Amino acid sequence: MQRLSGLDASFLYLETPAQVLHVCGLLTLDGSTIPGGYSFARLQRNLAERVALIPEFRRKLHNPLWNLSHPVWVEDEDFDLDNHLHRIGVPAPGDDRELAELCAHIAGQQLDRAHPLWQFYVIEGLKDGSIAVLIKMHHASIDGVGGASLITYLAGLEPEAPLPEIPRESRHNSGLPTRVEILRESLEGLVQRPFEMARLLPELVELVPRWLGKTLRGKGMPVPFTAPRTSLNGTITGHRSVAYAQVDLEDVKRVKNAFGVTVNDVVLALVSGALRQFLLGRGELPEDPLVATVPVSVHERTERDHGSNKVSAFFASLPTHLGDPAARVFFLAEANRLSKDHHYDIDADMLADWAQFSPATVFGLGVRAYSSLRLAERHPVVHNLIISNVPGPQVPLYLLGARVTGLYPLGPVFHGAGLNITVFSYEGKVGVGLLGAKELVKDLWPLADALPEAMTELLKATPA
Repeated sequence: MQRLSGLDASFLYLETPAQVLHVCGLLTLDGSTIPGGYSFARLQRNLAERVALIPEFRRKLHNPLWNLSHPVWVEDEDFDLDNHLHRIGVPAPGDDRELAELCAHIAGQQLDRAHPLWQFYVIEGLKDGSIAVLIKMHHASIDGVGGASLITYLAGLEPEAPLPEIPRESRHNSGLPTRVEILRESLEGLVQRPFEMARLLPELVELVPRWLGKTLRGKGMPVPFTAPRTSLNGTITGHRSVAYAQVDLEDVKRVKNAFGVTVNDVVLALVSGALRQFLLGRGELPEDPLVATVPVSVHERTERDHGSNKVSAFFASLPTHLGDPAARVFFLAEANRLSKDHHYDIDADMLADWAQFSPATVFGLGVRAYSSLRLAERHPVVHNLIISNVPGPQVPLYLLGARVTGLYPLGPVFHGAGLNITVFSYEGKVGVGLLGAKELVKDLWPLADALPEAMTELLKATPA
């Protein structure tokens, strides 16, 4: 029996029609590389062959009334690819803006929990004759690293790539558990919870004063609820806005090497510069730095082999208040060093361990009350936005035979933080996906257009 971890399940419990918690990936494709040329029927056959081998695409939730713990994954015995694969056309003239608007509409719709939690949209009618694919998967089933891995299962290093090598015994999910099995395991978990809490509590009690002490001494990450308020920070609905941009990875590395900082420092400096211009254009640039939540993969640090989401997070100050791009780089290098040291004080598995106690009913009622009372607008801002940076392959990929020319991840937004910026490096390019709550930020293209300008600004400021 494969039970969701508490962290995975929390993405189900926190989801509402306004706060949809799936992740999307927009891929632009060159269909001319497909052997024999592009046809939807051929792509459909290729996808069906791979989905038949990859169990993550055929598992669905099972959560009967007698289940007293988190839901379990089971094989969908009635799996039908037609429930997941969709063929649509982008409205004329089929340029980037029409494509982004179509993706925004899809991104705002909840996934049907009666089926495996993913959708695959093939988008035709683009102006340049290419095609696009929007892949949507629930956050309960993947994190950033996991999502990148699943895409590589569907893709290959050549147009006629062989099927992924997955052992026969690993190609299927667990079958439907009996009522006795699921009840017994649920009760066993409930009995263990007091002992698990007793194990975790001393570590938390010891950590809190030490963690807060670093913050008060100015040697740690920003404190939640101290972010400046902007129009990005409020109650959200299910409507979304989308835009995307691309810069050269070589330019990012050039800035990194010249300043002696990390790629992540440069990425945050790039985003900070673009956000500065964006907020200036809206007449609302705050005097203080923005505060971003930055998810961090703990795949290499975790001691847990259970669950799809192996992540933690830290808060980062974004120096949008600084006009000098070089000053922004140096600010981030020092701030990120302190934040990472501060973050490493926390055990890699602490978030996942405490998430095991997440109660579905309490979370669900809490989110709905928080939304209906518009509490995000009544208390100090926790954080302004979410920024993720996921490294990807630097070799060309072929998705079902079509060469991938661009890859733009689109992460979720939450009440109180209506903007998500996700960065993904691929084949010498850095793709930046922007997703926002439409009522808070109707048009993200000014921010997308500011990213290449911010990159040019950083290059001009690079020491000779």
